[in-house]
Amino acid sequence: MIQNIVKLKIVLPSELLIEKDVTKVIAEAWNGSFCLLPRHIDFVAALVPGLLSFETRQGGEEFVAVDEGILVKCASEVLISTKNAVYGPDLGHLKEAVQKRFIALKDREKMSHSALAKLEANFVRRFLELEKYGR
Repeated sequence: MIQNIVKLKIVLPSELLIEKDVTKVIAEAWNGSFCLLPRHIDFVAALVPGLLSFETRQGGEEFVAVDEGILVKCASEVLISTKNAVYGPDLGHLKEAVQKRFIALKDREKMSHSALAKLEANFVRRFLELEKYGR
């Protein structure tokens, strides 16, 4: 019997974001968008940042905003590995979730830059102190 579903798994470094039975996956690689159906040949693609959609067994369409990553379709499984992704059952919720995630990332990035600047300043100050006492 030929199956009409594939198991979709989206994996982040720290968690399994999605594991669902789906009937279709639409994603985007560097050379354009593509659609995977259950009987599609085995396939590997490097994904670009963008929107991934899939159709559930019940016929509903769901969305995931993904960072760059790798998609592997093997037999009845589609595995996507990405360092960052945001899931939303519809585009409205997804847009809000993506905006919140990017604001949080920008805040963390600012804090990291500030901490790095402090470390560099301390290093230079201590180096100058050592040089001063070393003479």
